[in-house]
Amino acid sequence: MRKKSRVVYVGGIAVGGGNRIPIQSMTNTDTHDIKATVEQITALHNAGCDIVRFTVPDTEAAEAVKEIRRACDFIPLVADIHFDYRLALKCAENGIDKIRINPGNIGGEDRVAEVARVCKSRRIPIRIGVNGGSLEKELLAKYGAPTPEALFESAMGHVGLLEKFGFDDIVISVKSSSVSGTVAANRYLAENCDFPLHIGVTEAGNARYGLIKNAEALGALIPDGIGDTVRVSLTADPVEEVYAGRDILRSLDCVGHSGMNIVSCPTCGRTRIDLIGLSSAFEAAAKKEGLFDVPVKVAIMGCVVNGPGEAHEADVGVAGGKGEALLFAHGEIVRKIPESEIVPSLINYIKDNYTDK
Repeated sequence: MRKKSRVVYVGGIAVGGGNRIPIQSMTNTDTHDIKATVEQITALHNAGCDIVRFTVPDTEAAEAVKEIRRACDFIPLVADIHFDYRLALKCAENGIDKIRINPGNIGGEDRVAEVARVCKSRRIPIRIGVNGGSLEKELLAKYGAPTPEALFESAMGHVGLLEKFGFDDIVISVKSSSVSGTVAANRYLAENCDFPLHIGVTEAGNARYGLIKNAEALGALIPDGIGDTVRVSLTADPVEEVYAGRDILRSLDCVGHSGMNIVSCPTCGRTRIDLIGLSSAFEAAAKKEGLFDVPVKVAIMGCVVNGPGEAHEADVGVAGGKGEALLFAHGEIVRKIPESEIVPSLINYIKDNYTDK
């Protein structure tokens, strides 16, 4: 069961309160290059991203927000801002849906008060982002390391600054490059506040290792009801972050993230068909045909030992033999098919039985 958290609206998307967990990513284009940034935001949206963040390092980038917002009216946008409170004010004026900022690093309390006032008047939420690698020096001295308690104290200190000026439309993210540190810090937050939590492992690494670390962290937190929106940070094309986020949330059976569930065996000496190539070819074909979001369980098995059993639990599946396979549907044999027809047979069966064609 999801832990109770308050609801924050980012554009038209509800974050928290048990709602569907939105997937986020961040552009890696130069925000000054409006065309490239818009193209990447569009690609992220087409991949299934729900909310996109981009950096706003200076006034020129803040001015670009107006045109980016106009061109990307199909998705909520978040401005990532550090140090200069005036950039937050300009982004709010130019139509941004959410601001990521740390109130403690934008100067005096009068500046925090102004950002809080403008964001409140325009109903723009603020995400407070605390990372283990950028913790305040005094907290590092106090705790000796970016411990979960230190990260929590940092986040709640920033929250306190905003609450002091009557602003509570807040999302918190507390991240570390350590899986255990990220998990512990977010559990501590979930026990001690009801703000929506943006979760993920920061500086996680490349597409392979970063995916593993994020899957470990999200797999530990989400089943315990912790986490209201996610970003799978990867040193890769941002679109890969979106696919990774979708796959993780789908594997955890998160509400609103259903879709095709492919089960396939790891192969062994009994395998007599090219199961590795077959599995990859089927996944590619399902995506090309727009079937990957269809909530159907597909079993692709390499032999008759485990195949019929797994296929029995699937909506449709195949159990391979030498140069051929048996096509199953809910455990019942449909027909025998040659190896060359396995992928099109599965695709056609799903189209005929699980779509409106």
